[in-house]
Amino acid sequence: MKIIKVLGSGCKKCLETAELAQAVADEKGVAIKIEKVTDMAQIMAYDAMSTPAVVVDEKVVHKGSKPTKDQMAMWI
Repeated sequence: MKIIKVLGSGCKKCLETAELAQAVADEKGVAIKIEKVTDMAQIMAYDAMSTPAVVVDEKVVHKGSKPTKDQMAMWI
């Protein structure tokens, strides 16, 4: 199971990023766990100054914008 963390304040783009991750995982038949990280200290620990950011299995793969469906599919 992949662990996907969406780092951000809980803004609309952050929520859409989490929804996109779930939708892509469902399409691909991949089991994932989504964690929404809103604590600024935790976000800064990932060196993610721009949000939303996406962390897949503890590796930051994207920051600063909502990723595309194709990008999400590559990570999942």
